[in-house]
Amino acid sequence: MSQLFEEFDDIATLAEGLDDAEAGGRIMAVIELANSADPEAIPHLAKAIVDVDEGVRKQAALALTSFDGSATAAALVIALGDESQAVREAAALSLTELKDPEAGDALLPILSDSNEFTLLSCLAGITELRRPEAMGPAIAALAHASPKVRCQAVSAIGWLQDSTAIPALRSASSDEHPSVRRTALAALGFNKSDHSEQILIAGLDDGDWQVREAAAETLTKSGSATCISDLIKALDDEYWQVRLKAVRTLGRLGATEGALHIGPLMALDVPNLRKECAAALGELCVPESREFLEPFRDDNDPDVRKNVRWALDKLGQLSP
Repeated sequence: MSQLFEEFDDIATLAEGLDDAEAGGRIMAVIELANSADPEAIPHLAKAIVDVDEGVRKQAALALTSFDGSATAAALVIALGDESQAVREAAALSLTELKDPEAGDALLPILSDSNEFTLLSCLAGITELRRPEAMGPAIAALAHASPKVRCQAVSAIGWLQDSTAIPALRSASSDEHPSVRRTALAALGFNKSDHSEQILIAGLDDGDWQVREAAAETLTKSGSATCISDLIKALDDEYWQVRLKAVRTLGRLGATEGALHIGPLMALDVPNLRKECAAALGELCVPESREFLEPFRDDNDPDVRKNVRWALDKLGQLSP
């Protein structure tokens, strides 16, 4: 009887390939070690991280994506200092795949590194690990000259879901770079409080439309009626993307007073917006909404038609 699956060689045997005189042979050994998915392969891949050949080092950094833990993170930190940009980028990519909080042990000491790429990569790697010790370094990174670093620092702070970070997020919501402000507003969605809602409401008046969009979207999580009048005002935003998020939030907050303001937007020539308006009108289920929905029962966009008919059905007006 033939074997359905071929067993891997033991790790020690696979690791012998790392001593091959040819770089191609060493690369194949790295690939086989990664395919084994055996944690015992990690020290051998760490050895390959400092190989004399750039291709081997890059493959080793990519191979470590298959593993986790502090030893894996430590090897990737070494690769972040490699002379080759390709190796550094491979290491940065693998760092974002870490899920074991213990991996943060190797990253925490690097969060004060002055090198932009290294700091950015370590912040990205530790973000989803939710290590409370990262809070201080992440807040300090909000003063970094690079908006990319500041943006990633905000993400790390947001993932910690710590209400004591609201002052830092408030500061970031006024950052000179719109991507940082946008990320800060999104991060406030993890902190349901009056303070975070006030910051989000202020974001609806930001000079950048994508920041206003983020504010309107994140307010969905507030569950409060305080922001409803501001969201209704946002329905007049010059960008339909902002209007769409305001419509969605009003619908999910059950803001029935917003229905008569949402209805007229059904006449705009933006299918995505009409679809969202129809869904919100169905959620709010205000009888007066029928006059706004009925003309679009046979809209030329199938998604709009679907939502309109669903909303009319909720209102008890859809004909058989």
